[in-house]
Amino acid sequence: MKKPIILTVILAAVVMSLFLSGQDFTYVGAGKCQICHKTEKQGQQYPIWEMSNHPKSFAALASPQAAANAQALGIKDPTNDPKCLKCHAPLADKAAELKAEGVSCEVCHGPGSAYKTLAIMKNKDEAVKNGLKLYANADAIKAHCLTCHENAHGKNFDFNAAWAKIKHPIPGK
Repeated sequence: MKKPIILTVILAAVVMSLFLSGQDFTYVGAGKCQICHKTEKQGQQYPIWEMSNHPKSFAALASPQAAANAQALGIKDPTNDPKCLKCHAPLADKAAELKAEGVSCEVCHGPGSAYKTLAIMKNKDEAVKNGLKLYANADAIKAHCLTCHENAHGKNFDFNAAWAKIKHPIPGK
């Protein structure tokens, strides 16, 4: 009697692991992150992001300065040009509805559809398995930042100064 139950449990585990490994993670937007990541206890990640230039990066493409920069590069509309959007709204091609969020949480931390629940977020390994992107060290973070910030618009990028403004660890971890 026990053998069929054990086999059923093993089969169910195999099917679930196959389902999860082939799962397409989707983007849910910074509003979902805000629910938990706005408190002092959590490190105020959302308010730190909100006060940065990241959520304003797409809106900046509608400025007169952006229009002038774009014109110099032969770009008619920076708010719709892939060369501009790749850094000012990196999710535009994957989740057009999140374009206005600019550089949102999921640009750095991966699509949150499967890791956004509290039960999964409480377990770092489970969160990573479900799409959360974490970085091994400051060099890995810097490499990610440089995909957009390296000599952007002819400006030097001081990673240490920028990271001091945007870093958002959970206190005590």
